[in-house]
Amino acid sequence: MTPDEIRARLSALQADDLPVHGGRTLAYVYDGGLAEVDALAREAVAAFAGSNGLDPTAFPSLLAMENDLVGFARGLVDGPDTMVGTLTSGGTESCLLAVQGARDARPDVTDPSIVVADTVHAAFPKAGHYFGVRVVVVPAGPDHRADAAAMAAAIDETTVLVVASAPSYAHGVVDPVPAIAAAAAARGVRCHVDACIGGWVLPYAARLGRGVAPWTFAVEGVTSISTDLHKYAYAPKGASLLLHRTPELRRPQYFAHAGWPGYTMLNATLQSTRSGGPVAGAWATVQAIGHDGYLDLTRKALAATDAIASGIDALDGLTLVASPDSTLVAATAEEGLDVFTVCDEMAVRDWLVQPQLSYDGQPPSLHLAVSATTDPTAFLTALAESVAAARAAGPVPVDPAVADLLRTLDPATLGDAEFDLLLAAGGLAGDGGELGLPERMAPVNALLDVAPPRLREAVLVAFLDRLARPAPAPIAGNL
Repeated sequence: MTPDEIRARLSALQADDLPVHGGRTLAYVYDGGLAEVDALAREAVAAFAGSNGLDPTAFPSLLAMENDLVGFARGLVDGPDTMVGTLTSGGTESCLLAVQGARDARPDVTDPSIVVADTVHAAFPKAGHYFGVRVVVVPAGPDHRADAAAMAAAIDETTVLVVASAPSYAHGVVDPVPAIAAAAAARGVRCHVDACIGGWVLPYAARLGRGVAPWTFAVEGVTSISTDLHKYAYAPKGASLLLHRTPELRRPQYFAHAGWPGYTMLNATLQSTRSGGPVAGAWATVQAIGHDGYLDLTRKALAATDAIASGIDALDGLTLVASPDSTLVAATAEEGLDVFTVCDEMAVRDWLVQPQLSYDGQPPSLHLAVSATTDPTAFLTALAESVAAARAAGPVPVDPAVADLLRTLDPATLGDAEFDLLLAAGGLAGDGGELGLPERMAPVNALLDVAPPRLREAVLVAFLDRLARPAPAPIAGNL
């Protein structure tokens, strides 16, 4: 393919993607609305895309930028002079490393565990799965915040880490970090604060005079914090920070291996080769926006969040799950109104809102991550129209017999043929076996919602597995 053909093909491929600018995609992306900063960041990513963070002595520029970003973050999280940090590929890697470091800091514990609320991000169960660490899950309180007393009671001699959220993703509220951290410290256990969402918002919210519950290193017992640069620092994707109170706490995170004939491998993250692009893109973004810029962006994002939360509160049919502590909003639907259909109707109006399935007696909800560019008036207008349309359409019916069948299925006993049937029944595959998403996701989500969590996981894994298979190679053509 010629360069022009490649550019045309890239443009065509991107045509079906969700927009990353404009504030209407309320999940996955975060838009500050600063076109010049975005362009500058893209230049930085391109300029350093070929650089490799594997060896900081070979590319000292990347180390300098990483240290600058950690230094900037120190002022946001009340970090002591001893605070150190590592730039990772995203919040999940930051959380994974927090668990891995805590595990490896306690080689004396043969059956390590972590204590988390059931509202903790899925990255922590993922870390437990990857690293052989038991995840002790404690139900959150009725206010959706972690139950500090119950978490304290769950700490035992196998516990290597306790986790709090600032805020939790699903509900957007800050956990009682001081009580959780104190309980961990009393048992000599590390306490990690997952502030991947709130770490670049809550500090500026406090500077704007808003009440913010304590969550930073100013809280005794907090040993590490994760905060994402590619969320509300508005940097290009692929950049998060894992911050530790002291270098000693970070040291078990490092991996070194000299027991082979090649170079001595030394890694600070799960990755070995690390592109310099995200480092430079994040550095350029933070330098360009600065504290004053972030204060203004936070003011806009919080004002939009407040307006949207108030509008939902006043809208007949929807109820806020909790008053948002940051920029995340969740709402449930009243009897007779299908929240999944509301999400579909919002998509018709060019707004992406994220559906969250029911969990442990909690009803399904719609979820929003509000950006500085989100227009609350336009959003609430579309939401009111969507609620009216969903009410007129009525709930998505699920055959009770099908629901009963789904509840009896054991995913471990299902093979490819059974999963193919489930995908077809759920509307994720056609009669010929071809995969794809239907125009309306409400029927799919309604079926997933009545399925037990383990079956949901298995069906979606089967779907992803089938999506991620290349088409047959052409018989003829250029290699």
